[in-house]
Amino acid sequence: MGIGHVAIGFAAKRAAPSVPLALLLLAAMLCDVLWSAFILLGVEHARIVPGITAASPLDFYDYPLSHSLAGTALWTALALVAFLLFRDDRRAAAVVGGCVLSHWALDVISHRPDVPLGWHGPHLGLGLWNSLPASVAVEEAMLVLGILLYLAATRANNRGGTWGLAAFAIAIAVLGAAGYLAPPAPSIAAVAAGNLGGGLFVLIAHAIDRQRSAAA
Repeated sequence: MGIGHVAIGFAAKRAAPSVPLALLLLAAMLCDVLWSAFILLGVEHARIVPGITAASPLDFYDYPLSHSLAGTALWTALALVAFLLFRDDRRAAAVVGGCVLSHWALDVISHRPDVPLGWHGPHLGLGLWNSLPASVAVEEAMLVLGILLYLAATRANNRGGTWGLAAFAIAIAVLGAAGYLAPPAPSIAAVAAGNLGGGLFVLIAHAIDRQRSAAA
C-alpha cells in the first residue's frame, strides 16, 4: 500500500496533535524507508515481475527484517523508546508506535500472500492489489479520510496552511494513482531510490504543518 500509509500519518494527528506531522508520516512509512535502504545495501531482495498482481509488479520475496510482523514489532519498540527519550508523553509515543505497526497491517491487506509473520514465514496477504480499481479507490478514500481527520485536529494560521495543504493533498492523490497506472520501474533499485527520494514530501508536509496549529 502506498498513499494508504500517508493517510495513516495524517489521521494520527487527530490522536496526537502535539506531534509534528512529519514524524507521524515518517513513522507510518518507516518500514518502506528501511526496505529501500536494505534493498540498496543488498540486505533484502525483491524483483519486478510485471503482472504478478494487477496493481503492482513488485515481487517481495525476501524482506523479513523490514516487513515481517517480528521486524515491524522491533521497529515499533525502537520508535517508542526513541520518542520517549526526547519527550515524556506516553500517549503520543503510543500513537507514533501505532503508526509504525500499522504498516504491517495495511500491507497484509494490499499484498498477495508475501508478508511474513516471522523471519521465515508463514506469509499473509489478502490481495487487494489483485484489483487495480479497488486498490486505487481504497487508497484514495483513505487519503481523503486521513486529510479530513488532520483538518479536524488543526487550523490554518495563514493562506500557506490552507492552500499549501490543499495543493499537497492533490499532489499526493495524483502521484498515488499514477504509481499504480504508470509502467513498471526499470529496476528494483530505482524503486528503492524513488522511495527514499519521497522523503522530500515529508519535508514539505513539515513546512505545511508549521503553518497550522492545533485546533481548540
